[in-house]
Amino acid sequence: MESSRSTRVLVVANRTAGTPLLLEAVRRRANDGPCEFALLIPDVTDRKGADWTLETALRLMQQAARGNVEGLVGGPDPFESVQDAVRHGNVDEIMISTLPRRVSKWLRRDLIRRVEGLGLPVTSVVPGAGKRSGDEERMRQAGAGVGGLGIQ
Repeated sequence: MESSRSTRVLVVANRTAGTPLLLEAVRRRANDGPCEFALLIPDVTDRKGADWTLETALRLMQQAARGNVEGLVGGPDPFESVQDAVRHGNVDEIMISTLPRRVSKWLRRDLIRRVEGLGLPVTSVVPGAGKRSGDEERMRQAGAGVGGLGIQ
């Protein structure tokens, strides 16, 4: 008999947590097979410290995922927040949503490549697909199709 275990997907986002691009990526991933989602918003230390994003994004993401989404917050270093979540959350895949390159601190700090070093499949969701730098294009190609999303 086949295992019915759900894949646990950690979604890492902050200001992009409720954007249509990320919600569509979550919807597509949910359609690919049984999965559970957890939304991690780094750069805060507790749920009350998160801006409007956490509660609003959870409602929107639950609709896209067609199920409950766990809300998590992390400290000031996004990479350390992801490491902690992976260490304590039985994570199978990671989806990182960032702002476009011109304004994204996460892309400038190479967050996506650093998280890939954790050994889990990583999908990046970055707006402005028509205006990618060479680095962004390489990131898109490296993660294309991971988790069946094809959204980079």
